[in-house]
Amino acid sequence: MSTLLHIERLDAVVRALQDSGATSVLDLGCGPGELLLRLREHPQFERLLGIDIDARALADARAVLGLNWLQPDARLAVRLGSFEEVDAELKGFDAAVMLETIEHITPGHLPRVERAVFAGMRPQLVLVTTPNQEYNVLHGMAAGRKRHVGHHFEWTRAQFQHWAGGVAQRHGYSVSFSDLGPLDPVRGSSTQMAKFETLRVRPLCEANVL
Repeated sequence: MSTLLHIERLDAVVRALQDSGATSVLDLGCGPGELLLRLREHPQFERLLGIDIDARALADARAVLGLNWLQPDARLAVRLGSFEEVDAELKGFDAAVMLETIEHITPGHLPRVERAVFAGMRPQLVLVTTPNQEYNVLHGMAAGRKRHVGHHFEWTRAQFQHWAGGVAQRHGYSVSFSDLGPLDPVRGSSTQMAKFETLRVRPLCEANVL
C-alpha cells in the first residue's frame, strides 16, 4: 500500500531467504524485478529465475536488471511463464517466493497453483505474502474495496492461515506466519506472510531408535 511497506516486505523476504541458506530462488510473479534486483546483491544466491505472465512487466524487469538477450546472465534470468504449471526449468530450486501474487489468482485456480508449486516444483522453502483484508479500514478504505483492481480476493488472517495450513498438511510442509508493517492490536498488520518449509523425514533406522 505504501512505499515504506513495500520496502519492508522486500527486506523481510530477503532476510528469510538469507537465513534459510538457500542458494537458488524462484520468483513466481516477478513483475518488474524488484525482488530479483535485491537478491542479486547477495553472493549467497547463485541462481535466480523470475517468471511472470505479463510480457510488459518482464520487459520492465529486463531493463531494470540490465539483462540482454544477446548476452545471457549465467546467474539471473526472467522468462514468460505461469506458476499454475510446472516445467523442468521450474524444478530444483531451494526456495520460491510469491510476493503479493496469490491474490491475483482466480480462486478456482488456487488448487492448480498449489499442485504446481508445492507438489511439482516442491522447493524446500516457499514464502507467500498477501494483503491482510482486516487492515484495509486503517488504510482509509471503504468496506468491500480491494487494494488493487487486479485482486480477485483479499484474505483475513484466519482465511489465509486456513488455506496455508491445508496446503502444508497436504504436501508435507510446516508453516509459520508473520506480520509485516505496523502492528494493530486488533487488526494485525497490513501484510501477512506465510513461511512453508519441507518437513524433515527421519531415516528409518533413526525413527526406530527409542
